[in-house]
Amino acid sequence: MTSTYAAITGWGKWMPPAVLTNEDLSTFLDTNDEWITTRTGMKERRVSHVSAMDMATAAARRALACAGVDAGDVDLIVYGSTSYEEQAPNSASGVQVLLGAKQAAAMDVNTACTSFLYGLSSATAMIRTGMVRNAVVIGVELVSRYMDWSNRNVAVLFGDGAAAVVLQATDREEGVVGSVLGCDAEGRATLRIRGFGCGYANQGVTYGDTLWDFDGPQIFKRAVRGMSEASAKVMAKCGVTSEQVDLCVPHQANLRIIEGVAKYAGVPMEKVMLTVQRYGNMSAATVPVALVEALEEGRIRPGATLLMPAFGAGLTFCSLVVKWGERVTPLGVLDDEFAPPVKTALEMVNEIRARQDPHHRSLAGLMAPVFAETRIG
Repeated sequence: MTSTYAAITGWGKWMPPAVLTNEDLSTFLDTNDEWITTRTGMKERRVSHVSAMDMATAAARRALACAGVDAGDVDLIVYGSTSYEEQAPNSASGVQVLLGAKQAAAMDVNTACTSFLYGLSSATAMIRTGMVRNAVVIGVELVSRYMDWSNRNVAVLFGDGAAAVVLQATDREEGVVGSVLGCDAEGRATLRIRGFGCGYANQGVTYGDTLWDFDGPQIFKRAVRGMSEASAKVMAKCGVTSEQVDLCVPHQANLRIIEGVAKYAGVPMEKVMLTVQRYGNMSAATVPVALVEALEEGRIRPGATLLMPAFGAGLTFCSLVVKWGERVTPLGVLDDEFAPPVKTALEMVNEIRARQDPHHRSLAGLMAPVFAETRIG
């Protein structure tokens, strides 16, 4: 019996044109370019003037053009993100409308920074079991709208962006050939965004005003361990050695974390795709954006073996082995664009800060955990 695989046949990204530099951040935070660069490897990040759904749709359209697939033939849309327009309905359904993909099922996946890779694993499994034939998987974030811009520890890290891939059923061994998904849940309190969710409903908290819990040393340790162990397991599962990995496309959380994971995986840094210096941490969007740029730069060859590790709040972690197909160039290119932003990235951020400031000093008390972690048994 012939096995079914889920080949990646299309890819596309949409990056906001407005750039927020380290120097911009130093105008309202006690920081500077050297402080940020030495700790994170980041020089700049993007701030979007359009919605997360718009970014996701633009990336998906480009991916479909790349694959030569009509939106009407899409069976499934997976929207991987922590950035939603509304609690309900889901954002994937909004992308379905904007794409005109009337036949597609639509679901959101929120596992924080691992959302794209969890979504890619899920869509692959659905194709391999025959549930769907064609899928669009998106990684998108609009973190700037709910960032705590007064907190230097997190405000310097995150940026906005989106990318997407198209999966199609094939009998060739392509696409995700192995995945290891996990969650280091004992560490979930080390990375928490307070202010969203039912736990804060009717507590006097203005939606969009947040406080971030971010235990950097613990996150570093758990992230490196989680991604490294997942990578070792998935490579063993697939019979792939570190020498056989042609390119590692990791989550771009922090340059030092990436270096640590590469070291434990036995992959030299010259075989690691880096975008962290240009875009910062785009959460669910980092891996797909890095994948698209690796293809644009000619770093992925036909038949390449890719390793894709990531971690996120929860603390979720994963690593995937992907076998690339024969095509590394788009079948079609879509160049449509939104109207350019009328404000700079710094001006947009300062507007968000101005709306947050009147409330922010009182948030700490209001956002004390209003629910308890409970266990049964």
